[in-house]
Amino acid sequence: MTPPPKPYRRLPLLMATLAGVGLAAAAAWWVPHLAADHLLAEEARASSLDWAEVVLRAVPGLDDALDSRGVSEDTLQHLREFRGFHEVDRFKVFLPDGRMLLSSTALPAPGLPVPPPSSEIEADVLAVARLAAPAVDLRHGDGVTAPAVFSETLVPLVQDGRVLGVVEVYVDQQRRAHLIRNAFAQVSATVLAALLLLGGLAAWHWHRRNLAQWEAEERVRYLALHDPLCGTLNRVSFHDALRLQVKLQGKLQDKAATAGQGFAVLCINLDHFKQVNDTQGLEAGDQVLSEVGRRLRALVRHGDQVARLGSDEFAILQTNVADAHDVAQLALRVVDELARPFVLQTEPLTLGASVGAALWGVDATDVDGLMHKADLALFRAKSDGRGTFSFYDAGLDERLQQRRDLTRDLARAITAGELSLNYQPLFEAGGKTLTGYEALARWHHPVRGPISPAEFIPLAEDAGLIEALGSWVLRTACAEAATWPGHLTVAVNLSAAQFRHGDLVSLVQQALHDTGLSAHRLEVEVTESLLISSPEAVVGMLRALAATGVRIAMDDFGTGYSSLAYLWRFPFHKLKIDRAFTQSIEHDAKVRVIVRAIISLAHALDLRVNAEGVETEGQMQALCLLGCDELQGYLLGRPAPVSALAHRAAITEAPAAVS
Repeated sequence: MTPPPKPYRRLPLLMATLAGVGLAAAAAWWVPHLAADHLLAEEARASSLDWAEVVLRAVPGLDDALDSRGVSEDTLQHLREFRGFHEVDRFKVFLPDGRMLLSSTALPAPGLPVPPPSSEIEADVLAVARLAAPAVDLRHGDGVTAPAVFSETLVPLVQDGRVLGVVEVYVDQQRRAHLIRNAFAQVSATVLAALLLLGGLAAWHWHRRNLAQWEAEERVRYLALHDPLCGTLNRVSFHDALRLQVKLQGKLQDKAATAGQGFAVLCINLDHFKQVNDTQGLEAGDQVLSEVGRRLRALVRHGDQVARLGSDEFAILQTNVADAHDVAQLALRVVDELARPFVLQTEPLTLGASVGAALWGVDATDVDGLMHKADLALFRAKSDGRGTFSFYDAGLDERLQQRRDLTRDLARAITAGELSLNYQPLFEAGGKTLTGYEALARWHHPVRGPISPAEFIPLAEDAGLIEALGSWVLRTACAEAATWPGHLTVAVNLSAAQFRHGDLVSLVQQALHDTGLSAHRLEVEVTESLLISSPEAVVGMLRALAATGVRIAMDDFGTGYSSLAYLWRFPFHKLKIDRAFTQSIEHDAKVRVIVRAIISLAHALDLRVNAEGVETEGQMQALCLLGCDELQGYLLGRPAPVSALAHRAAITEAPAAVS
């Protein structure tokens, strides 16, 4: 065969070269597009899987909804918040049988019922549910009703090897597609440059996506495990930490017993924290709680855990505990640290705290038992006067149950009218002229017999019953006093709860109206502790009460911190000198000087003075010589039921004989 001429001999090579160039050009054009689409599809797959995993873990009640047990409002609210997470534009939730349960574009408004699942079965959803494998499809929209580039991914929701349902996730990839394809277009001049830039861009996008994903997951994880106000563990994560510690100690029990590597739980409760919220507002209370969390975290060692369990309740997991001495040292540091004043704006506030501790292996060996024993120890610390710490005492279980039973009985006694009032007489100086009575609540328990007010009044305060008890005392005292001679008065003690909750002025006015008692015959007594806790709010109520004609007395005067300041700020009509002065006035010249000064100051301010606790003739004579206006005490008359009051019999001799 004759060979072709030289020019034509190179034609196959030229054609091959041109073909190669063409193929290379085509490859340079198409490969980036195919790679970009593949990358978008993979990102969509990863984003959809991550999104579905986070939703399944973080949305409460989703497994119940997928199991046809109803969709709660809490579940709907969380699903609303997950739209836009991981660039998810919208989503649909399907049951395992292929029926649609929810769509993000048609979630019912809060309060509206959730429509039942659709009856139509999606075949592709059913296939994904059976195969338990995701399916991704990259699509293009018009840029108006749908993103120009988006992915539609079907992701099975798998938990413990079981497919709970399927989510159809639409990920908006318009921005990413624009960035990736522009990048590929700029480097399409050469294959090598395209590959290098593609690798760089892919790595950059991967890093950015993973960084955003990591930050989002860390935020979700942090919020799930920590108290957002104090930065400590929350109740759930603290119990998880306790369970982990118990499990670890179970594995190393023998070693721990010899090496002293046990642990303890300390429960902490702020003393009188409620007064902060009541008097200075919730924002001030949040500042205190945040500072408490900071101080506790600064106290503990590496490996210890601090948690806020709720409101003003905190707890510490103390590890590497050799014996009770280690726990006592930490508890004392907590008490001392929280006794330091808290600075709110420019005003220092002192609260203090009580601490109860329980040791693993000594008091209990399980989480619930440890928390229960630490709570009981905390109760004991608070019962001992607060501002201290206590270890668990086995006798607390029985005493706490008795307290619960007594609280229940007291609530029933108030509503069933099982309480009664005794009245202690009040006399003018000299003890011959009866001026009125002080109403005192009494409780005769059907099983335990008489229970002291010193026991059931604090119990009512702690159990939230003091307001109902105080209201009953006020109405009953007014009703009984309305039947007495018109010159006799009745004195009623008011609690702090009656000032904090409800309209005290209206309550008093209603009691007077219902019973027909004249306002000037009712005297209300307040203590200095009430004035200290919320002076501005109290002074307004006391002035409103005084305007109605009700008399106001300051009880236990002389034992507080700033009593003199209250004499001109509050509308008092009477001061009641504390019984501690009365008991010492016969034999202590300094006490007589103080009482004389109190009486002189009160008279200068046009206030009457009452002395409590008069038990001897010498006390009565000393008070009369100093100018005291009114006396009460066992010498003059003990508290008695209304049927046995002194004014019911003719007073023909000194009241001392009447007693």
